Amino acid sequence: MVAYIADNGGEIFGRHNLSKFIENQVRLDTALEGIPKSARKISPKVAEMTYVEAVHSNEYLKEILLLTMKLKPGKADFIDTDTYVTRDSFEVASYAAGSAITAVDVALGGENCFALVRPPGHHAGPDYAKGFCIVNNVAVAAKYACEKVDKVAIIDWDLHHGNGTQEIFYNDNRVFYCSVHGRGIFPGTGSPLEIGEGPGEGFNLNVSLDGDSGSEEYLMAFKKEIIPAVEEFGPDLILISAGQDALSDDPMGFMNLEPEDYGTFTRLVCDISPGPLALILEGGYGPSHGMAIAEIWKALSHE
Repeated sequence: MVAYIADNGGEIFGRHNLSKFIENQVRLDTALEGIPKSARKISPKVAEMTYVEAVHSNEYLKEILLLTMKLKPGKADFIDTDTYVTRDSFEVASYAAGSAITAVDVALGGENCFALVRPPGHHAGPDYAKGFCIVNNVAVAAKYACEKVDKVAIIDWDLHHGNGTQEIFYNDNRVFYCSVHGRGIFPGTGSPLEIGEGPGEGFNLNVSLDGDSGSEEYLMAFKKEIIPAVEEFGPDLILISAGQDALSDDPMGFMNLEPEDYGTFTRLVCDISPGPLALILEGGYGPSHGMAIAEIWKALSHE
């Protein structure tokens, strides 16, 4: 069984929107085209702030809230060159994080769940926004999951390395973060030498790939490195930072993946997962994004 989390026509996530910017509501609408109309839909829920504060500093969250409160309806401001906020962005980001938590609950309840949310999250660190990301949704979900289970694995297949997620769990031996991403691109982190520190040493895995990598290179990364490492870790729950911006037609990318490749990755992860998966949307900006979501859905449905 598979469920998904989404709002109705952008009524929540569409309130964080800058139409001329690449991270906008249109890309989420495109992703949702890949979901069957008969699928079970769950409405987004706001995260309790205690869960968000377990990942981000109070000072940072207050800073974002105050910045948004100063904005007039329909206006936006940039935290950095890549990350904007509107008057409603703090609340919208709280809905995205809350939806990631809901995806964990659904997965632990016995059903695969895909949280189709925005803004994305994996670049947001403990005290900073970055790369379109304000609240680190998958990190909030993983911290929450650690209250329910002993060990959590995060597999991040977004084109870009999840620097924020890595930083949040870099000293943590309960959360194993592994990422496959493009080498030498934004945000400049993700070296294979970054393996964690202190109690977290050995619980961080980065696989960086050259530009123009396709199915063969990605499959080798999964089969030779990611899948064996996650199996050895033995998680009770697997979360996926599901960014589909390595598609060949993605304007942000330079890789050669096709939609069916994401179905293949999903099947590989399903085969080693101790139970249902919780997936949280990250990047994905191209015209075939919805087709990639459809392939992921087929794999989760064992079609």
